[in-house]
Amino acid sequence: MAYKTNYAHWVKHTIIIALGLVMLYPVLWLLSSSFKPNNLIFSDTSLWPKEFTLANYMNGWKGLQGISFLRFFTNSAQISVLSVLGNVITCSLAAFAFARLDFKYKKLWFSMMLVTIMLPYHVTLVPQYILYKNFEWINTYLPLIVPKWLAHDSFFILLMVQFIRGIPKELDESATIDGCGQGQIYWKIILPLLVPALITTAIFTFIWTWDDFFSQMIYLNNVKLFTVQLGIRSLFDPSGESDWGALLAMSVLSLIPILTIFLTFQRYFLDGIATTGIK
Repeated sequence: MAYKTNYAHWVKHTIIIALGLVMLYPVLWLLSSSFKPNNLIFSDTSLWPKEFTLANYMNGWKGLQGISFLRFFTNSAQISVLSVLGNVITCSLAAFAFARLDFKYKKLWFSMMLVTIMLPYHVTLVPQYILYKNFEWINTYLPLIVPKWLAHDSFFILLMVQFIRGIPKELDESATIDGCGQGQIYWKIILPLLVPALITTAIFTFIWTWDDFFSQMIYLNNVKLFTVQLGIRSLFDPSGESDWGALLAMSVLSLIPILTIFLTFQRYFLDGIATTGIK
């Protein structure tokens, strides 16, 4: 009986490892191909390059029109960090209001907020573009950053509302007896307990903003304002011969910030997803 149990254990783990390798293969191929000369990228199918070269990274880092990829990485980091700060601050304030405060038409506003989650981004794209054009925000970072400072992402508000609802209201009442106002309750009671949800919001916001291509393509036309994603896209020439080696090399580098953020805050990320209140 023990033999059968052990056998099933090994079979299960073998299948999981095999599936994991299948899912990791594209990433491994990307990493491997970034070190191959252009003439071997699509002809050499092995994950171990027959010929190593760092020319792809050096050529790709030169960037476009005399602007290196360092500028693109700096632009992406600036947009992502400001977006993270905006979402963490304003979404937590909105969530606190919905979860703890009583105000007129609260249920109506909360329902309207939930409806916006169901709206595809493309539905609101045209009116948003017209609005930003009237504000003269096109070809600036404002359309990408300002909405994050206006509690724009309803998903994160809902996440934090559910988390706050799991925090006992007795803590608020005790703080009120001690003379704390709503601002102090938010700052001293709710915010410290909300850390897992805040980190989850920060990680998702950073990843989604860093990987965003569509919005950046719509609003940014100046090469000096390009982000990493736009820079990588510009290395692809559909009408001519693309530098695939440089494109793949910069794609590998673009993954490093995301992997670093996720691995660093993985424990908090899992806590924020798995819990909706205090354990």
